[in-house]
Amino acid sequence: MTAPAILHRHRSTEDPATVVFVGGGPRTVGLLERFAASAEELLGDRAVEIHVVDPYPAGGGRIWRRDQSRLLWMNSMASDVTIFTDESVVCEGPISPGPDLATWANGVGATLLEEAGLEAPGPMDFPPRLLQAEYLSWVWDRVLRSLPPGVTVTTHLERAVSLTSDWGNRVELASGEVLEADLVVLALGYLDRVPTADEAALADAASSAGLTYIPPGYTADVDLSSLRPAEPVIVRGFGQAFIDLMVLLTEGRGGWYDSGSGRLEYNPSGSEPILYVGSRRGVPYHAKLGYTVAGTTPVPTRYLTSAALDELGDGVLDFATQVRPLVDKELTFAHYQQLFLAHPERTRWPWQQFFEVLDRTLPSAPEFVAAVNEAVPAVEDRFVLAAVDRPLAGLTFEEPGQLDRELVGLIENDLLRRADPLHSADLAVFNALLSVYTVLSVAITAGRLSDEDRVRHVETEWHGFFSFVASGPPPRRLEELLALHRAGLVRFAGPDLKVALSNDRFVAASPALPREIEARAFVEARLPRPDVLATPDPLLTGLLESGLLAADELIASDGTSLGGGQLKADGECRAIKADGSVHSSLFLLGPSVSGSAGSSGFSRPHFNGPGFRQNDAVARNLLRQLTLTSQKAGQRHAS
Repeated sequence: MTAPAILHRHRSTEDPATVVFVGGGPRTVGLLERFAASAEELLGDRAVEIHVVDPYPAGGGRIWRRDQSRLLWMNSMASDVTIFTDESVVCEGPISPGPDLATWANGVGATLLEEAGLEAPGPMDFPPRLLQAEYLSWVWDRVLRSLPPGVTVTTHLERAVSLTSDWGNRVELASGEVLEADLVVLALGYLDRVPTADEAALADAASSAGLTYIPPGYTADVDLSSLRPAEPVIVRGFGQAFIDLMVLLTEGRGGWYDSGSGRLEYNPSGSEPILYVGSRRGVPYHAKLGYTVAGTTPVPTRYLTSAALDELGDGVLDFATQVRPLVDKELTFAHYQQLFLAHPERTRWPWQQFFEVLDRTLPSAPEFVAAVNEAVPAVEDRFVLAAVDRPLAGLTFEEPGQLDRELVGLIENDLLRRADPLHSADLAVFNALLSVYTVLSVAITAGRLSDEDRVRHVETEWHGFFSFVASGPPPRRLEELLALHRAGLVRFAGPDLKVALSNDRFVAASPALPREIEARAFVEARLPRPDVLATPDPLLTGLLESGLLAADELIASDGTSLGGGQLKADGECRAIKADGSVHSSLFLLGPSVSGSAGSSGFSRPHFNGPGFRQNDAVARNLLRQLTLTSQKAGQRHAS
């Protein structure tokens, strides 16, 4: 085991207070950055010992660690990622500007990247995840240097396995070491989960039949060695997890691309399997936009607002009938406002005339549909959310070649459209999606949506649509997908793909095609659905069993289980116990925590990211509590 890394600093004469962070990834880095920013104001010369516990190096944590393939890319442009606050962030603490990823890589980080064998990206490039790992490591070092003299930081490269709070907080590590803490922050990021009953049964059956089944998981952590060269592999999932899988099974096995013929071509190594990929939609996620347009930044919502939700009544709202129509109208407004104002030559009405119809109707209303047909002549300029969401809906194909041609056309058109600012209405919808997510996050935190609506409609349906439209792969990856299809290594299996085990083979079928696909191997190319009640993490399991943490098992109106909910926290991110009381010295942050909706992931510069605001509030709360704790410790020392 690697010895703990200790940053030595001058110690105050009073007894130090202690805080333990479980998790050393970007969330902890951002929280400590805000801690350092307000320390001079709130902490003074109080002595504090900080312990950061994570089996992966602090900074990148597990997801953004250096130990992963350099072939795996981020799906954000370098200029869209920052850890530092700027003038847009509305928070109580001081703003401490710092470079975004692109600025850092082409400035102070250039030497570090050269030493790591990485090229500095341009602002609109999609860099390798290893580059983000270097950035986060540098940010971590900068944060440590920015802490006041009375603060020490010790990192522990191991797991925390238990936490008790009988007489203060005692965090036990896997090595047996125990850390006594005045305050504890759990910033655990995305949690693993045990297989569902269906997944476990399928895994057992596959093992008995000598087949390979790879359940949902983080692709960078999955062992793919059992997928044999030239054998068919059924893959269900067409998002980022599939793209990572595709990369690791092609370039990762020695193949390479060239464009000498004028288009991208793939040269196989002979070690690749043949991937038959399908999903619910049956199409890959849209490529990330490859351009920017002045004036098309995220703006406050017009129709889906907190005030509009309040007008619908008090208490819990129905997502399908009350909230979703406003979401659809918001996206429709964003699309057509940009189309009419930026590209008036492609419309027949003045914007004000068209807006008046939209403003008084819903996108599904016959009056509005008629207005679109009259005012927007080109079908490709129209925004029909159902068609965007399910481009293959209702289509059937007599043979696979027809599906191939349809899908290739969709992907080629997507690549052209996502690179062309003449279709800047797409960018407006992208920005509107970000703004809508912010409002939905506030509504969830305020209890305006039921748990069933949150899980089924927001976290599943809406988030799926958001990811499909706004969180897809870099355009180059779809070009590679087409090249692999031409090379015969990626084949399309269709929408609504169902997979079963029959006669000791996996069998996949889509209602859009009159054929079945048989294979020895089946990969679920997606992340597991979060479920805090199904996590194998011993720390969380113990805390839930002891009642120091609380999470409900969610039951739908029809009595079916929706799995575990999020860990409960109050508005200050303090843990809520099973008895409903607040654990005043235990803080919870991350995607599996109530109140953190919309605050996970990296913030874009100049976007007033909710993660910054939450980090700042929690950091200042920690500092205030540590000051009181240190004062009490000093009084005990004096007596």
